[in-house]
Amino acid sequence: VQLQASGGGLVQAGGSLRLSCAASGRSFSSYLMGWFRQAPGKEREFVAADSWRGVTKYYEDSVKGRFTISRDNPRNTVYLQMNSLKPEDTAVYYCAARRYGTSYLYGDDYNYWGQGTQVTVSS
Repeated sequence: VQLQASGGGLVQAGGSLRLSCAASGRSFSSYLMGWFRQAPGKEREFVAADSWRGVTKYYEDSVKGRFTISRDNPRNTVYLQMNSLKPEDTAVYYCAARRYGTSYLYGDDYNYWGQGTQVTVSS
């Protein structure tokens, strides 16, 4: 599986962005998909995950109510809608895929990674 993330950019605080992650290959609906982010000088952290077939969604506490993960299986794409953005959301955002299993919180849980897309929120 190859993942291609896009949609990052520069936005003012309070604004919105939608990130996309397009996946190649088959059986996309059977992959658990996740979004992570890494800010300068910080560890990579979990943001959101969508279980296979989109049955269950998981969010890091600081993004709950502001970010929404969704997937379009026929298009092999997962999205991260980010609303009410804050300067502390500034980071490189990565999408990731896991072929088997249900663990989603840690980077080591995932088998495949996209290249990252920069999100910058100005105050």
